[in-house]
Amino acid sequence: MKLLNFKYLKIVVILFLLTLSCTTEEKIEDVIASENISKIAVIDEIDAEIVHYENQGPHDHNFGEKRFGFTETFENGNKSSYAEGPVNLSSGNWFLNEALIGNSSSDRKFGLKSLRIRNEGFAIMSFNMDNGARSIRIRHAKFGGDGNSTWRLIVSFNNGLDWSFMGGTVTTRSTSLNTTTININESRAVRFGIYKTGGGSNRLNIDNIEIITSDNNGGGEVPQLGLASRDSNLTFGNPSNANNSNANNYFLSRDQYALSYNNGRGTANWVSWHLSSAWLGSGRRCNCFSEDLQLPNTFFKATDKSYRRSGFDRGHICPSGDRTGSNSENSNTFFTTNIAPQAADNNQKSWNDFENYLRSLVGNGNEIHIIAGVAGRGGVGKNGFRNTINSGNITVPDSFWKVALILPNGANDITRVTADTRVIAINVPNDQGISTNWRSFRTSINTIEDLTGYDLLENIPNNIESIIESRIGN
Repeated sequence: MKLLNFKYLKIVVILFLLTLSCTTEEKIEDVIASENISKIAVIDEIDAEIVHYENQGPHDHNFGEKRFGFTETFENGNKSSYAEGPVNLSSGNWFLNEALIGNSSSDRKFGLKSLRIRNEGFAIMSFNMDNGARSIRIRHAKFGGDGNSTWRLIVSFNNGLDWSFMGGTVTTRSTSLNTTTININESRAVRFGIYKTGGGSNRLNIDNIEIITSDNNGGGEVPQLGLASRDSNLTFGNPSNANNSNANNYFLSRDQYALSYNNGRGTANWVSWHLSSAWLGSGRRCNCFSEDLQLPNTFFKATDKSYRRSGFDRGHICPSGDRTGSNSENSNTFFTTNIAPQAADNNQKSWNDFENYLRSLVGNGNEIHIIAGVAGRGGVGKNGFRNTINSGNITVPDSFWKVALILPNGANDITRVTADTRVIAINVPNDQGISTNWRSFRTSINTIEDLTGYDLLENIPNNIESIIESRIGN
């Protein structure tokens, strides 16, 4: 039996006394959270499949209920000491020992914060996933210049009284946040923890823990072939390894899309999103263009006024029409980090034509993973050629590009991609008087990668990736 530092006997006595009066889970959790938890007993081993992905970006499933899945980003928590103690996070209360919420330049993270664990520390949930869980995805990396660490997932099925290891040992070797997926497939109420098992004083960063339940699309069964779901906006990777230390490759993520923002250009480099019928509904177009307050205070933030009288449309990269699940979801596509100056004949004709075509494929039982962005400098709007607008704060692109990977509705999308999977790539000049037919601008993914320097489908096995990226799809 492996010990993780827990005053086990004392808590058992307290819990027994509680049962004499009231044994509600809420009171049990209050007692556990108030105790000085320095030892926990791990009494069992449970087999589970583990899958590893390198350089996979954060996933976003913030469903807000304990019966549904969530992504814990650690952005809303504060704990600056390694001393054991509770911390209130967006997903609920957690208990940390030899662990803190780090925000230094040496912490590996997608946002501003991540979990940092040293020695044989741990982080455990103080709440249950009431309907169990299908899988858990964990991003992990070495802190700063530290050496390798090992860690394991631990689970409890009795409100944190007993803990078991689930799956094998994971070794963290990279300074980039890589993804480990552990398939749980449990219907019982369960809570999770991460226990650092090796590496001594080497520190380990954990970020964006994503718990996926059988109701991971807000209701219904586990997505199977033929059923639409809301998947990660970054299933196939982070094209530029966007992060929060580079102002011109700054990572931002919302439930509706993820992007790399370029402060020097005043627009996104790229935006990535998933499209299926699960994202579509009766939400109305809000036309509520607004500055993005998720950007750091020192960054340029375009507003609606930044585009007025420029001669260019406020061109969506992730379309308003792809996010109609609710009015609020639609409004999130109107932040100016998702907007770039686009020639009217591009935005309203060929670009819009392609958007409508992709949504028609969704209507025929498909889901689509999409990455789109801008390239170059200088375009032609209604007022003629411009390199920039808004007194030089916003660069006018030379072209708008988009890549779409199309699959029948289903689960485990990466493993379903074959050399025959349909992909379409276009690169449309930012100009007036161009063709209204998007097919006129088809190209290969390799050509767009050469243009941008990005790795657009990095999570696909190389032998398949090389085939589908080289051809011109239709």
